[in-house]
Amino acid sequence: MNAEQIMTKNPACCSPEQTVQEAAALMAKHNCGQIPVIDHDNSLVGVITDRDIACRCVAEGHSTDTKVSEVMTKAPVTVSPGTSLEDCCQKMEESQVRRLPVVDDTGKCCGMLSQADIAKNVELKETGNLVRGVSEAK
Repeated sequence: MNAEQIMTKNPACCSPEQTVQEAAALMAKHNCGQIPVIDHDNSLVGVITDRDIACRCVAEGHSTDTKVSEVMTKAPVTVSPGTSLEDCCQKMEESQVRRLPVVDDTGKCCGMLSQADIAKNVELKETGNLVRGVSEAK
């Protein structure tokens, strides 16, 4: 099984110029904690997470009008649609992330793969190993 088979296809995305409030509204609307940030060519330039908003914006006293580009995670860990779930899990564990943008060979975001997607599609033991690997202090 690979990323493309279980990822969320065509995820909600935002631009670097949008505000943190707009990104948070997208997260609420789509019930997710991470939004891919794409440029005018739909190429992935980063991601913004609920944690980015909490720690880099709110905790530092910035307004909700702050641009996504100011608080987003640049150069996120990504996978391709054909990446095996085993390799996806390994990347999540190594990078201690719970979500991976899926990008095609042209750099365009075509999906999101979450820890929850994997949990719903692999054996319980493998899910436990993934959660433990992502959560352990490095």
